[in-house]
Amino acid sequence: MHFISEELEDYAASHSENEPALLEALNRETHQKILQPRMLSGHFQGRVLSLLSKLVHPKAILEIGTFTGYATLCLAEGLQEGGTLDTLDNNEELYDFQRKYFDKSPWGGRITQHLGNALDIIPRLDKKFDLVFIDADKQNYPNYWNLIVPLIHKGGIILSDNVLWSGKVLEPVKDNDKSTKVLLDYNKMVKEDPRVETVLLPIRDGLTVSRVI
Repeated sequence: MHFISEELEDYAASHSENEPALLEALNRETHQKILQPRMLSGHFQGRVLSLLSKLVHPKAILEIGTFTGYATLCLAEGLQEGGTLDTLDNNEELYDFQRKYFDKSPWGGRITQHLGNALDIIPRLDKKFDLVFIDADKQNYPNYWNLIVPLIHKGGIILSDNVLWSGKVLEPVKDNDKSTKVLLDYNKMVKEDPRVETVLLPIRDGLTVSRVI
């Protein structure tokens, strides 16, 4: 769903930073070879993620949901020297695809892939983070939130993707639509959480930026 016209989206993208060549290649190969390529962050949102990461300048990043690694590389652009990025996904079929592009980037040696259930993996990481990007199964968003907020340094940022869910958050919810119900509850929970200050940005499919206070 386009919340603004495609022409305006194209104008915004064309007047933002250019898509790096490596990410352009990743974007193209994802659309050629991978199912559901629309899950990829893409040029405009990718530049937003990159800029936010550079503003935070994190030492440690956590990404929940890797897909083909496009957002991973965008976030990695802001890492401090020696900083690390842990990215979690349960789709082992994409592991080698992701690694190919990670290793072509300057940050390949600092990106660690984790396969499995994020709720099991995160406690085992035994570290705190400066920046977290949540972009995985929507029904677990509240569980991810409750797990990671205590793991964020003060002033750290949590980014939550797809929070407008193609506009379904404004429509009557069907009885069998569990994801929309969860996202409605999640958006309310995040807005009312006294541990953070939050802005929901209508970028692409909705991106919430929450700062731990």
